[in-house]
Amino acid sequence: MAYSSRDANYVLNVHARWETAADDARCITWARDFFARSQPFASGGAYVNFLTEDETDRIAFAYGASYERLVAIKKQYDPENLFRINQNIRPA
Repeated sequence: MAYSSRDANYVLNVHARWETAADDARCITWARDFFARSQPFASGGAYVNFLTEDETDRIAFAYGASYERLVAIKKQYDPENLFRINQNIRPA
């Protein structure tokens, strides 16, 4: 696998759920605040499958040193970006 931070002893995924749209703002704020407050205890890595749709800016960070190699592979084998229904690595 190409993901980084394999040496981490634990993985924390802030995965919040609620039942009504009226609670969206409150619950999203709670989840983001919890995530931010836990950062000082984190290794500095990220697991790409835990990223949300609005975290595309963190994809390269999640792959770490492997990212540039993955971009080259994507360019060679998927230049039309057929495989894009994920936290996508865009072809260069």
